[in-house]
Amino acid sequence: MGRVGACQDNAAMESFFALLQKNVLSRQRWQTREQLRLAIVLWIERTYHRRRRQRALGRLKPVEFEAVYTQATAA
Repeated sequence: MGRVGACQDNAAMESFFALLQKNVLSRQRWQTREQLRLAIVLWIERTYHRRRRQRALGRLKPVEFEAVYTQATAA
């Protein structure tokens, strides 16, 4: 990320913001900025990061990695 003119970077960010718009911003009107900020943070932490494959976890979703790790440590 961060290279000038890299279309892959732009596509990734547009995809993220489209999901954010669809799942948080367009669902309701927020009375305060603090409520909106909290809704965005919760969506990112509870939904987006848990479903998105992570390079640092061997391209597994965090939930999948946790299941593999828990199973490996229990054995």
